[in-house]
This record gives sequence, C-alpha cells and structure tokens, in this order.
Amino acid sequence: MPFDITVLWRAPDINPLNRKARSIPVFNPINVYGRVFLFSWWGFMVAFMSWYAFPPLMKTIRTDLHLSQNEVSNSNILALSATLLVRAVCGPLCDRFGPRYVFAGTLLCGAIPTALAGTVKNATGLIILRFFVGILGGSFVPCQVWSSAFFDKNVVGTANGLTGGFGNSGGGITYFLMPAIFDSFMHSHGMSAHKAWRVSFVVPFLIITGTAVLMLLLCPDTPTGKWSERESAIKHNVEIVNVSHSRQNSATAVPVGFEKSDKNSSSSDVDVNMGNVERGQVIDSTVDEYTHEIVQKPSIMGVIKVFLSPQTLALCTCYFSSFGAEIAINSILGTYYLKNFKTLTQTTSGRWAAMFGLLNVYGRPLGGIIADVIYKKTNGSLWAKKFWVHFLGIMTGVFCIVIGVLNSHDLSTMMGLVAGLAFFMDAGNGANFALVPHVHPHANGIVSGLVGATGNLGGIVYAIIFRYNGVNYGKVFWIIGVMCISMNLMVSWIRPIPRSQIGGR
Repeated sequence: MPFDITVLWRAPDINPLNRKARSIPVFNPINVYGRVFLFSWWGFMVAFMSWYAFPPLMKTIRTDLHLSQNEVSNSNILALSATLLVRAVCGPLCDRFGPRYVFAGTLLCGAIPTALAGTVKNATGLIILRFFVGILGGSFVPCQVWSSAFFDKNVVGTANGLTGGFGNSGGGITYFLMPAIFDSFMHSHGMSAHKAWRVSFVVPFLIITGTAVLMLLLCPDTPTGKWSERESAIKHNVEIVNVSHSRQNSATAVPVGFEKSDKNSSSSDVDVNMGNVERGQVIDSTVDEYTHEIVQKPSIMGVIKVFLSPQTLALCTCYFSSFGAEIAINSILGTYYLKNFKTLTQTTSGRWAAMFGLLNVYGRPLGGIIADVIYKKTNGSLWAKKFWVHFLGIMTGVFCIVIGVLNSHDLSTMMGLVAGLAFFMDAGNGANFALVPHVHPHANGIVSGLVGATGNLGGIVYAIIFRYNGVNYGKVFWIIGVMCISMNLMVSWIRPIPRSQIGGR
C-alpha cells in the first residue's frame, strides 16, 4: 500500500482503547497529537542545544579562563555525569507524575545555570556550572515517555525516532548558533570576547524558559486526560468498546476522549479502528494486553526488578555504545578537526562538527521508521526489531575503527567517514527506542530512564578514555569501535521481551 502523504497533517486515526494515535500529524500543531509531537522534539532540541552550548565556544572560553586540556575534559565529563543522574531519576518521576510536568521541570531547572554562565571566573566554576547545565540532558527521558504515551505501537518507533532525532539535532545546531551569537555580540555590539561569550548564554536561557511555560499551558498529560486518571480512563474505554455492538449502549456511553457527536463514537467506526478484532468483541487477551500496559506507580522493588531484567540490560548495553559514543565524540569533534586541519578556525571547525549532530535529523528517525517497517513486514516480530538494533551497533563500530585507524588529514575523507558513522550511530539510537516501548510497558518511564542514563554512562566512559589519551583522538575512535561491536554481540542472544510478558505489541 503506497504511503498516504496526508497523514502528515490530517487528524490521525485513534485506537479506541488507549486513545493513542496510529499516525503522526507532523505538520499539524493544531491537532493535540501534532502539538504534543511538536513540543516533544522542540523541548528536547532546545535542551540539547543548551547542554552542548559550551563546546562550540570552548576555544574562546579556554583562552579566557586559562584552562588546561585536562580541565576542559573534566568539564565535559561532569556535564555528562549530571545527565546520567537526572535521567535515572526522571524515569520513575515520569511514571509517578507524568512526563509533561517532568519535562517542563527539567527544562526550568537547567535554564537557571545556563543563565549563570556569565558568572564563571575559573576552571572550578566552569566544571560546577556545566554539571548543573547537564540537567538539561535529562529531558530526553520525558521526551520519549511523552511521545510513547500519545502514539500507538505501529508508529511509536517512528514517533520516538523523529522526536529524538529532531531533538538530538540541537547538538549540531548549537555549533552554528552559539558562534553566530558570539560573533554578533562582538562585531555588531562591540563587546570583547571576554564579555561576548558570557552574554551569549542568555539567549538559550530565554528559549528554554519560554518553551517550558508553553508546554505547560498548551499540552495535556495523556490522550485520555490527566495522568492521575489514566488507569480508570483506559479501563473505561475497554468496557465501552467491549459492548460496542449495541448501538443503544454506544449512544449513551462513549470512550473517554470522544464526544458523542464524534464519528468515532459509532459502533462501525470503533470496529474499524480495532483492526482485526471482530465487530462488537474484544477478546480477553486483547483486554489483558491493554490493561497490562497501563503505567504503574513506581516502587523501589519495581525499579530493581525492571533494572535486573535481561531485556532492560540488553537495551542499556546497546544505548551505552551508540548514544554514549555520540555525545563523547560530539564534545571533542571540533577540537579534533582543529588538530588535524590547521587551516580551520573555531567557527569553521564548529560548522564542520555541526554536521555530526545535524545528521540526527534524518539518521535517528530513519532508525525508528525502518524498525516500524520491519515490525510490520515481519507480522510483529520483535526479534526482527532487535536484529536491526544490533546490525546498526556493529556498523557503528566498524566506522569508528576505520576513522581511528586512518586518522585522516584529508578533509573530504574525514567528512565522508564521519557522515557514515553519524548515520549508523543515530539510526541505532532511534532503533533502540523503537524497541523500548515494547519492553515492560507498565514501567515505560523506568525503562526509558535506565536506558537513557546508561547512554550517558557510556558518554562518561568514552569521555574518560578521551581524557587519558590527550589529543590522540584516532586511537580512542578505534577503541570505541571495538567496544561497540563486542557489546552488541554480547547481548544479541537475549529475548526481546520476557517470556512471561503479556502482549508485546
């Protein structure tokens, strides 16, 4: 069946049981699903942009604060450390209070230290400040949990890939934006470099704060209403759809979120939305499957049980090697280019480095989109989705090894290899979070938080390896490549979901 381009702006078909959308109205912010989609990726993008606002200006900052190479590396590591902690905490908080409030809270908490960048006077101040700015990196978890809450399993990989990919592109955009802001303050406003880089951080502060406020004012918690009422709403919908064969009943009782005048409230339309389920009937396994997916209030034992699950550990391992490598490489790429290509300036090297982050715009979404296509073509095989994750992880490792061994001083060769690496790495991130919603869906926030935090742990480990190898960047690249391949092969045998798990759609 050919792709219907109108799904990109028209109101989506809705699953009557959980009220999740079965398509993504990417270009329709008026529709509630399109609006949540917009704020999911935009909120994460501005957070990522501010989180990585320091590396593009690091040459100026380093000179102004008289920083050593180790002090710069330490600031990179601390920025990742805070994000690891915040992501681990954000997961259970999302399950408890809902992703929208956690998302906005994370943005507001990270905006404050961003605004205080101008107060930094020495290396210690920079390291401490970047630790707290790292809070912004935790916004990825509510971004993905919120997206998973609004889009059904047939498109959740695409939705999470798009929101994550567009969001990750902030790491590339900031390499264009921050030097441009810095240059503007210097050349158009006559500021010194000492003052210009400090004032530059006011801009991301304003963008982040405005985004958080609008998110709270314009968006709902879930498709069925308040987060605290999600369980009763879905159970109500299951009961209503289960008796939808009676037009008399459907005229007086409609699923939560439907208006009685809505065309979807008719029994025939409800039955169409239910796909293969016979008219007027919801088989017991389907009911169990949907009620099993209702996110539960987290407990300490629940978190431990999910964390120790082999399926969660497999997801964490893959994300450790893909996203961890991405953020560590993103921190040093501009400096790597300056080392290998002496003719580049801070601004031009930043623009070349920006390509690595900007390729998230298509790389990560493609990882999720292809995962959804594979899922559909294989009649819902999660093994096929998992195979796709490992294939991308292994190819990421291959490209890292090639870049490290060649350590090319030819600009076009280096750019081609980095572009290839970026695709497989970004697609791997997207494919991973196309599989996450299937694993322990009753604890989606916990799983998302643990996987996201482990990605940051990977970033810290790789950043430490960079630190202790100084400017020998090529060596670290091939070390990362070997680790990526080994870790993916190590967990490739683990089942996609536990044998005892209900559903797994």
